[in-house]
Amino acid sequence: MVSLTGDMSPLHPDRNLALELVRATEAASIRAVPFIGRGAKEEADGAAVDAMRAFLTTVNFDGTIVIGEGEKDNAPMLFNGEGVGNGRGPQCDVAVDPIDGTSLTAAGRNNALSVIAVADRGSMLDASSVFYMDKLVTGPAGVGVVDIRLPIGENIRRLAEALDKPVDEMVVSVLHRPRHEKLIEEIRAAGAGTRLMSDGDVAGGINAARHNARTDMCVGVGGSPEGIVTACAIKALGGHIQGRLWPRDDDEKQKGIDAGLKLEGHVYEADDLVKGKNTIFVATGVTDGQLVAGVRREGGYVYTESVVLRGASGTLRRISSEHLTSKWL
Repeated sequence: MVSLTGDMSPLHPDRNLALELVRATEAASIRAVPFIGRGAKEEADGAAVDAMRAFLTTVNFDGTIVIGEGEKDNAPMLFNGEGVGNGRGPQCDVAVDPIDGTSLTAAGRNNALSVIAVADRGSMLDASSVFYMDKLVTGPAGVGVVDIRLPIGENIRRLAEALDKPVDEMVVSVLHRPRHEKLIEEIRAAGAGTRLMSDGDVAGGINAARHNARTDMCVGVGGSPEGIVTACAIKALGGHIQGRLWPRDDDEKQKGIDAGLKLEGHVYEADDLVKGKNTIFVATGVTDGQLVAGVRREGGYVYTESVVLRGASGTLRRISSEHLTSKWL
């Protein structure tokens, strides 16, 4: 078995894999362009899925999708358990989200991304049977300082002290959902400000972990697949992430138990979500956001911006590309 770690010799550095994966997220983002702001959520997602899958077949790795577009019966492409890549190279777990923020794309709002995360085979938590996860994400200052089991006000005060920052300058990202009304009240009661996100769970977590971002913490219940994807990026940023699975009903709770997942408030730490540091996270902007710029068409060219985060080296690289419009749209 060839792992990502095993592929890190001078002859076969895994950064080559990271750069190959960028081609797939670029393709998905570009193919979504005709649907930005058109109210066509399903069409945008379908075009992105088709483009990402086509490029993944050419990538030199033996990947198995752990987090995809759903079970095989409901998703003919990029489904959970599907094999991707050309079958050669490292054996990997793969998480894909051709568009994280399909509603954002359909509405023409900020922070929609195309995302792929990769780690060694068997290292990603398969939490697909429980759709939601309660998460807490911060940058490196939060490691050993905050804890999802503590009240949000206490975590804000602890992180503010670690950052040497007044509490009233702290900003916390939260998905704008009815389930978070009490959480939002508690954040504001603690003296911090909120940044309410309509969607874009992955971007929200990563932005909270970056040292030069405008938010300090990302909290609340979002997708469990997005939690695993975010964890791959947090490994590269040296940040903090914890999660607790949040079943919606007794049926989903039983499915989680049958799948061997730990419920009843069990806290999954970063290494429980994704084992080790040998992770790769790539994302290309679909619409403009804090993390990356969205796809831009100008004359005969299409411009994209992407980020590549590698856990093994702790690096974040930005890739700006220009593509001939005639080849794509």
